[in-house]
Amino acid sequence: MTFTARLCPIAENDGWNQLYAEALEPNPFFGPGFLLPYATHLKRGQLRLVVVKDAETGRWLMAAPVGRTRAGFLVPTATLWASEYGPLGTPLVHPQCPADAIPGFLETAASVSTLPGASTLDIPFLPLDGPVARLLRQGANGWTVSQGPAEDRAAHSAGAEGAQQLAEVMTGKRRKEYDRLARRLQELGDVREDSYRGAAALSAFEEFLTLEAAGWKGRAGTALASNGQVAAFAHSFVAALAKADALRVEALRLDGRPIALLAMAEHGGRAYAWKITHDEELARFSPGQRITLQALRTGVNDARLIGGGDSLAIPDHPMINPLWRGRMAYATLRFTRGPLAAPIAAVQAADNFAFKVARRLYHRLKRR
Repeated sequence: MTFTARLCPIAENDGWNQLYAEALEPNPFFGPGFLLPYATHLKRGQLRLVVVKDAETGRWLMAAPVGRTRAGFLVPTATLWASEYGPLGTPLVHPQCPADAIPGFLETAASVSTLPGASTLDIPFLPLDGPVARLLRQGANGWTVSQGPAEDRAAHSAGAEGAQQLAEVMTGKRRKEYDRLARRLQELGDVREDSYRGAAALSAFEEFLTLEAAGWKGRAGTALASNGQVAAFAHSFVAALAKADALRVEALRLDGRPIALLAMAEHGGRAYAWKITHDEELARFSPGQRITLQALRTGVNDARLIGGGDSLAIPDHPMINPLWRGRMAYATLRFTRGPLAAPIAAVQAADNFAFKVARRLYHRLKRR
């Protein structure tokens, strides 16, 4: 099999749609439904799609968004674009993609960087135990592969293992506290848990936008509805999910009004907890915790979600970690080659470390 690899504009393409539907490992944030509105509204002209095709059949074998960023303060690098709206860097890979296609993918993606004497590519938020990470390592002939610090975030399994994780959560002290808060909330009115799909999920997402904007994110200007471009992107993304029956919105209601909402994206039999919000005036009843447990119950009992769920949360999230007992290990993989690859990689690592130290210091001073 021979391959062609090139950088393409982020535009609708049947080959991309087919690859997304058949991907070896799911990633709802590298498909057309997410990237088309994201590139249009938030990163116009800044991203390209690196595509590897079978030269004979034209079938897409690999695809991922790529752009330029800085490893720290100074050194530019090419990176697969896993954004704050989709912290997952898994390239879309066809199940029949051979390891021989990897060098062309890496070289083409790295070409967006302008470092002299070296080619570098970062793949952030890459699940370490998945088949795509193994294929990338296996096929990176002629490249040096280094791994950043491994971290893990809360997830949950499917089937019997997921049911066991749920059973472990709802025991002893936590169950008593959960029941106590549930009784206190019921004293205020009728409490109902709902799970929506399709058009109903789209309507619930509009409620999500309103509830989120009413809280601290709205006051800080970081709610999805606070910025017109962000809102346009979010509307397009969830509409694409709903059209594909891949949007689920969990809702906790008090006398009919939502007091907690969680929007879930689904792809390839796995669910992703995309956005969560709750009524801050009722925070004493832990509605965020309750909606997280609700999503776990729904996911465990949904036979379509054979891959379980990913919280997309930061490592050691204080609310989600105790509830979603599974873990997904991830890291940044850096691929380098060329005569100056080793010294540039060392400079990038030092630059990145200095940037992280400065950022921590900034946030400490800001809190004073």
